[in-house]
Amino acid sequence: MHAQIVLFDGFDLLDVIAPYEVLYAGGAASDGAVDVELVSAEGRREVVSGTGGVTLRATAALDPERAGLVVVPGAAGRVGTPGEAPDEDAGARTPDEFLSVLLGRAVQTGLPSLLKAAMDRPGVTVATVCGGSLLLGLAGLLKGRRATTHHLALETLAETGAQVVPARMVDDGDLVTGGGVTSGLDLGLYLLEREVGPKIAHAVEELFAYERRGVVWRDRGPAPSAP
Repeated sequence: MHAQIVLFDGFDLLDVIAPYEVLYAGGAASDGAVDVELVSAEGRREVVSGTGGVTLRATAALDPERAGLVVVPGAAGRVGTPGEAPDEDAGARTPDEFLSVLLGRAVQTGLPSLLKAAMDRPGVTVATVCGGSLLLGLAGLLKGRRATTHHLALETLAETGAQVVPARMVDDGDLVTGGGVTSGLDLGLYLLEREVGPKIAHAVEELFAYERRGVVWRDRGPAPSAP
């Protein structure tokens, strides 16, 4: 299973590193059944995060035709709605920028069309961490899909047309979304369990000394009665 983790300017560092490490460890535990790489819409380049300007290197362009996983992080910045976008001449992007501005910039790149192509292709599962689902939503890719995001942004996600489920992890078939920033660990472990098997996921869980949190919501079984 090949996993592509997407980088864009202003991405949240933990949204990327947590699933990367889990999936990488899963590859080691499964004798190479999983391989993972960092990609961007533009191809090989240095990509500056919104977390203190820490930079990671994308080693390839996102390939929407390649079967496997595409993992989309959220952005790191200030919560709220700015009166106007920060001055583009003010210099490099900083962690003081608003999340909405960072996500808005990402939506204006070639990334949404690549993500749409990935979501349209059989054999590809798109997964998101935290505000990654907002990026998909703002790009118009979540209409009618069940999804979650950080609890502070659930209302905004609903406004994009998604069917919001207030769970830590939501499995909607070829779309898997995680809640807050630390859900990247849970997302990685769940994807390992789902795609490779519970024995591999359990081995990585033991290695990381971390127990996956929360029930993964899926559209199965009876609906709960009203309280």
